[in-house]
Amino acid sequence: MLGFFSGYAKKEQHSHSVATMVENDYFPPWFSVAPMMDWTDNHYRTLARLISKHAWLYTEMLAAETIVYQKGNLDRFLSYSPDQHPIVLQIGGSNLENLAKATKLAYAYDYDEINFNCGCPSPRVAGRGCFGARLMLEPKFVAEAISVIAANTNVPVTVKCRIGVDDHDSYNELCDFIYKVSSLSPARHFIVHSRKALLNGLSPAENRSIPPLKYEYFYGLLRDFPDLTFTINGGITSIDETNAALKAGAHGVMLGRAAYHNPWHILGNVDAAIYGVPSSGLTRRQVLEKYQVYGDSVLQQYGLGPTMRDIVKPLLGFFHSEPGNGLWKRKADSAFQTCTTVKSFLEETLVAIPDSVLDSSFVKSPPGRGDLFANIGSLLPPPYRTRDEDAV
Repeated sequence: MLGFFSGYAKKEQHSHSVATMVENDYFPPWFSVAPMMDWTDNHYRTLARLISKHAWLYTEMLAAETIVYQKGNLDRFLSYSPDQHPIVLQIGGSNLENLAKATKLAYAYDYDEINFNCGCPSPRVAGRGCFGARLMLEPKFVAEAISVIAANTNVPVTVKCRIGVDDHDSYNELCDFIYKVSSLSPARHFIVHSRKALLNGLSPAENRSIPPLKYEYFYGLLRDFPDLTFTINGGITSIDETNAALKAGAHGVMLGRAAYHNPWHILGNVDAAIYGVPSSGLTRRQVLEKYQVYGDSVLQQYGLGPTMRDIVKPLLGFFHSEPGNGLWKRKADSAFQTCTTVKSFLEETLVAIPDSVLDSSFVKSPPGRGDLFANIGSLLPPPYRTRDEDAV
């Protein structure tokens, strides 16, 4: 493990023994929350960090052009509380000059890593100048982009990608992409969504469920690129499944909507179950009190935004599967119309939630498929050979 995350915490074996950190450093990204457009904004990340101190957090994808064109308004897009470390800025784009400028502008905000998006299947991204998942068809350009970003920052630059795009979905084509990007750029860490992207005919939501998961491709990469680091993404929805993926050899695990829609049970178990350190011990009520202070401090900070709905949105999964959850959401719909502060919103709506729920601290998350990767070794594709090796 140390060879893959040498810049992070020092630990001999993963998981169930207690991890240790070096001074002024963070635990490795064994668990991270995926960048999700319109979801992993500053508000969600603030809530997430109140629940887990050690999960790695990602921004929404920011287009390089947005950063460049909003040069005079960067705080709105790039600022965050220091409590959110470790935090990764995800950048998307297809213009090398703008990628360089955006990286320079982001430098002052002290992100811990920069991630380059090669996986988003959204039409507003993939269809705009070779952007997002479509970039997997241009590995040499991706290597150039990574090199340009790396030249303008002092933090690691990583890549988030799919296992393929449209009909370019063979294991060898995935390996060609990884091989070319890692050979021609400083990229050493790849976050791999284990589904291919279909750029025509499927919505982003359908691209998260219809293309089949091929975890064997991900674990093939671990075998064929032993000097690189790989984080698995896609279809993993619980702490049990996270630990199963790590036990099978994944260097890190990234969860998306499961961590957003059920933050208390997922993020609340990360510190103890993944990193082997005590959780914060906060109750739901205490988390909400801290979040309320934050919310009221930023409400309408930029004129018309953020709105009450923007700030409360990350809380909508806070009582997932708990008594009173349905009533609380109905009260929330009504309170959006009348409340002018987050404090008054919570006072009006939390009467729906029993005290036993509000005053409970973290409990073990619901069980998942602990055997999800039990037979993965028997499913691996044939070993990858580069074209150079084939020629020899």
